[in-house]
Amino acid sequence: MKSVEEFLVYAARLEQEAALRFDELADVASSFANKDVAAFFRQMAHFSRLHLEEARKRGGFHDLPEIGTGQFQWPDEESPEAAAIWGADPNMDVNQAMELALEAELRGLAFYQDVLNASDDPEIKAMAREFVEEEAEHVAAIERWIGRLAA
Repeated sequence: MKSVEEFLVYAARLEQEAALRFDELADVASSFANKDVAAFFRQMAHFSRLHLEEARKRGGFHDLPEIGTGQFQWPDEESPEAAAIWGADPNMDVNQAMELALEAELRGLAFYQDVLNASDDPEIKAMAREFVEEEAEHVAAIERWIGRLAA
């Protein structure tokens, strides 16, 4: 990342694409009357939108650059927190949905950790550290849900 502004654009896009993917998965689950999985994915989309708004607010005092969809440099060609499309499986259960969400959150955590490790800019490092802590909380929350479901 070359600037705080660029970091915030990436953070906003990451959460936006996560919300869109969770909505897509919820729509598929709904179309197969898989209500529990649809509800879980809708909840994850809602959380992603809350994080998107937070990223936008943090950038409120910055002039954020325009970056076209194809210009983002993601580690694996797709936004790290976009849940895997195999989640559109009509037979998926809530436990599998939670595992899918956990994988997405872990990729988001790794992305921010990589930014933190790679940056020399103190302001980017400070923001990345905050995002790492936040993503770690998301991972822990999903792990608790999985644990409660298993119990």
